[in-house]
Amino acid sequence: MAVPDGKDALLEAIDDAYARLMRELATIPADRTGEKTLDGHAKGTRMSVRDLVAYLTGWNELVLKWHTRRDAGEPVDFPETGYKWNQLGALAQKFYADYDGLSFEQLLQRLAQAKDRLVALIERHDDAALYGTPWYESYTMGRMIQFNTSSPYANARGRLRTWKKANGIA
Repeated sequence: MAVPDGKDALLEAIDDAYARLMRELATIPADRTGEKTLDGHAKGTRMSVRDLVAYLTGWNELVLKWHTRRDAGEPVDFPETGYKWNQLGALAQKFYADYDGLSFEQLLQRLAQAKDRLVALIERHDDAALYGTPWYESYTMGRMIQFNTSSPYANARGRLRTWKKANGIA
């Protein structure tokens, strides 16, 4: 799918990538979601399917935090307070830990809620607000949202498909 360049395309990309991801996740046996057999987000680490969903949830909720803080006129630490862009592996580990107390079903619900809140945020803006001016450095608001929703959803689906094939899961 092409990189979205407008509100409708962004909403479609999120909806499509999320739906495909959810269909893929639905085929994974519940008792396999905690196995740390996927390549992790930090070099040399392993993660579970559950950790992968925690990662997606963490990024979705972080984008919402950015918008909440910016809308309140507060400073935003990009990507997150205490982390720099070259520390995304460590941030991924933080996300895994942040959601460790949730069941897999609760984690999926939390991801769905965050995605729905992001869709609502997008719907409140027009193309000019989403793509007309830089929002963070040279990136537009729409591009920053896409970087942390539809793109990682599609990437996660690809990781899951590879993992399922390697582990004999149909």
